[in-house]
Amino acid sequence: MRGPQPTPGLGSALRAWMGFALLITAQFGVRPLLGDRASVDFAVIAVLFSAVRMRPGLAAVSGFATGVALDALSPGSFGASTLVLSLVAFGASWLKAVFFADHVALTGLFVFAAKWLFDVAMTLLTGVGTGSSLVVTLLLWAPLSAAATAVVAVLLLVLFRPLYRPQAL
Repeated sequence: MRGPQPTPGLGSALRAWMGFALLITAQFGVRPLLGDRASVDFAVIAVLFSAVRMRPGLAAVSGFATGVALDALSPGSFGASTLVLSLVAFGASWLKAVFFADHVALTGLFVFAAKWLFDVAMTLLTGVGTGSSLVVTLLLWAPLSAAATAVVAVLLLVLFRPLYRPQAL
């Protein structure tokens, strides 16, 4: 028989914020050094890993704030990242019991799906491509970027488990 579950304390919250800050730093520091078409999206990983620790409303606010930071760098499509990351964070928080158990493969699949949906929504909202370039973007580059992001997310989850372990805060 197991005793009462310990509640997450200040140390857990500090580790969560540190993990989030490191991923956002990687978004602005490392991502520009990677390829442009199928690059890893550290901001989506940060939002997903933090959303599983929050209630849906707070997760949506976190996605909103991260989206505003991303949109500040692309004034031509201001608001698209904010809207999409808010929805992704809300959905991730709502579905955390289903997908973010402690199963690494399910986490990778969930990150893949979230990143692919993020790319599809961003492509459609910003109107980047038309015709065949839209199809190539949605069916080739978006899944490749989602796969790269999922692989990095799984590696981060395995290597830095204390920072990214899902717990409710």
